[in-house]
Amino acid sequence: MSHPELTELNPQNIVTFIGGIFERCGSEEYLGEPVTMAEHMLQGATLAERKGMPDEIIVAALLHDIGHFTSELGTFSMADTEDRHHEEAGARLLQAFFPSVITDCVRYHVAAKRYLCAINTDYYDSLSTASVHSLYLQGGPMGQEEIEEFEKNPNLKQIIQVRYLDDAGKSPAMKTADFWHFAPLVQHIVDRHCEFRGHNT
Repeated sequence: MSHPELTELNPQNIVTFIGGIFERCGSEEYLGEPVTMAEHMLQGATLAERKGMPDEIIVAALLHDIGHFTSELGTFSMADTEDRHHEEAGARLLQAFFPSVITDCVRYHVAAKRYLCAINTDYYDSLSTASVHSLYLQGGPMGQEEIEEFEKNPNLKQIIQVRYLDDAGKSPAMKTADFWHFAPLVQHIVDRHCEFRGHNT
């Protein structure tokens, strides 16, 4: 299967492009966790699907960490001393093809961790060692002004939902379908969004 380049992406090939990322890079280690990158994202999407969550949440969970593969700053490792801003890289890749509820879940899933750590000490205590390490590279728990600003996001509820799915998708024993199981749903959301925006198709 051929894979389009970033500059050639359009509503007809974006899903194939993302699927290619899962196939080529999905077996990489996920940030010191006991699952691969693909397993982590597929687990989040599978949990959302099993719980009957909205389509946008399933797709956002599936794609929330795609920026680990598309960031010009590379992927995170436990040896990092600076953040690589994978959430922004992922949102930039998706924003032309997906609605804001999905791109916000991608762009702010790191901020959601910082937010939840600030308002809920039990949440902080539940984080994995790797997630705590990345938390402090990402700015640590939010301050009060950041909390108040973050709570203004109209997609706050969905962002938090995806954050919890992110945290849950780290089980080495969980079995999931592959990316192509979700591809028709991803394509449906792309088609609906691009038709609404009058995107050339």
